[in-house]
Amino acid sequence: MTLSARKKWPLWLLLICLLFVAPRAQALELFAQEGENDGGTVYELRTETGETLTHRAGRIYEGDEYISSDNQLYRVIAVDDALCIATARHMGAEPAAGASASAGDAALAAESADGDGEKRVAMYSTHSDESYEPSDGAASLEEDAGIFDVGEALQENLEALGISVEYSKDTFLPHDAGAYSRSRRTAEELLPGNPDMLIDIHRDGIPDPDEYATTIGNEKMSKVRLLVGKGNQNKDANLSFAKQIKAVADKMYPGLIKDIYMGKGAYNQDLAPRSVLLEFGTHTLPKERVLASTGPMSEVVYKALYGGVTGSAGASDASRTPSSETVEGADQDNTGAGWAVWLVVALVVGLGVFAFLSTGGRGGMSKWGRSLSEMTGGLFGKKPPRE
Repeated sequence: MTLSARKKWPLWLLLICLLFVAPRAQALELFAQEGENDGGTVYELRTETGETLTHRAGRIYEGDEYISSDNQLYRVIAVDDALCIATARHMGAEPAAGASASAGDAALAAESADGDGEKRVAMYSTHSDESYEPSDGAASLEEDAGIFDVGEALQENLEALGISVEYSKDTFLPHDAGAYSRSRRTAEELLPGNPDMLIDIHRDGIPDPDEYATTIGNEKMSKVRLLVGKGNQNKDANLSFAKQIKAVADKMYPGLIKDIYMGKGAYNQDLAPRSVLLEFGTHTLPKERVLASTGPMSEVVYKALYGGVTGSAGASDASRTPSSETVEGADQDNTGAGWAVWLVVALVVGLGVFAFLSTGGRGGMSKWGRSLSEMTGGLFGKKPPRE
């Protein structure tokens, strides 16, 4: 028998919630993973023989990968959270990449999303408080943070090369586990402009400035780290692009790119296949060094995007992907599905309680259960008797 309109609305509410919640469950899980790496703790990454490879402001996980400045690949096999030390196994050398910096080979210009050939880059800064203590007076500033000076310098240098840059200076305070979920909306708002590249501008939080200090062409500069999130469907494309950037930099400005870190999480890089997180120096490095590095970095970005790269750095690296990485991706997908199931169960239970209270007890619950069974094909609720 058809239910009255007054009694149908809880069922329609359930269906709407199912459609809205399930596709977003995995995104919620990815946000939670990213929040664990908010830079509050510094980890040391070592080889199996105890040699220090690098440091990272944020938690290191088993399965994370690291490409060193000399293009050696390492995979994290053990993490001691008590000591904040991770051990990585040497997986071999990344194949040498020949970087062709020919500006005439403008591959991306031909595939511009709107067909007008305009070169576009979009930028934002998730950790919008990050600053440089020697120059800004503090490592974190809620207003006029030093990271925006870096973004503006990079923007000016890119525009001088003929690239149209949209740089959002939205802030996403506080610097906590929810920063990436808050910056996601801004990143999404930048996408309709059809950028060829989406950049999230950061600085590192490791204490030793010498890890980032470098000199290029007799000028004191800062190295740049590329961070790629492994927890999203674009991880292979974004890693390939990051390696492409490093290949170009290694040829044009050796020593500019510090390394590539591939960590757990998404970092909003699921939004576009050429998304990259750039860490310009660390908080203990003078900002003047960092600003000086934005010029060479802009040239590297231009060549990587529009000049073309030959060799393995610009190619898909699916053949190197280990089976454990595939399993990790599957686990993340299953985790998202688990979120969906629990959310659906919670909705059903909540609506059941509502029905019990609003219909006056077990009689109303029985009717509501039969109605729910009819609406869900018998998946939930009490099945009506056969006539």
